Amino acid sequence: MIRAAVAAFAAAFALLAGPAFAADEQRTTPEQAQAMVHDAIAHYKKVGRDKALADFADKHGAWIHGDAYVNVYDLEGKCLAHINEKTIGKNMIDLRDVDGKYLIRERIERAKAEKSGWQQYKFYNPASKKVEPKDMFFERYENVIFAAGAYKPPK
Repeated sequence: MIRAAVAAFAAAFALLAGPAFAADEQRTTPEQAQAMVHDAIAHYKKVGRDKALADFADKHGAWIHGDAYVNVYDLEGKCLAHINEKTIGKNMIDLRDVDGKYLIRERIERAKAEKSGWQQYKFYNPASKKVEPKDMFFERYENVIFAAGAYKPPK
């Protein structure tokens, strides 16, 4: 009886832990997020604005790696490319995280002053389906801001 209970517990734990481990295996590192942005800018230069923005917005395309994706905004806050198609073409300047931080506004202000850098906020992770802390690398090229982020693993 005890063996059966232990086996049942182990099986239940494996089922519950499996998705968590799978999500962690897909976690992007900050270095990978930064490389994604550099690669995205190179792609933008190579294939042109329209093709690159369409590529970045393709939910099944090459610009999604685990829990990371490239997003692009203009300097006014208009979303030019994102995996959430509902945001494309909309001004997202007033988008806030769960703590009330204006993340797009901050990114624009910093990109105008610094050209590139990191910002931290909390956002929905499409891989884990949870709101998690995120380190977002951004870089301005011409009049657009490219960004990709790395969600921090739960503690």
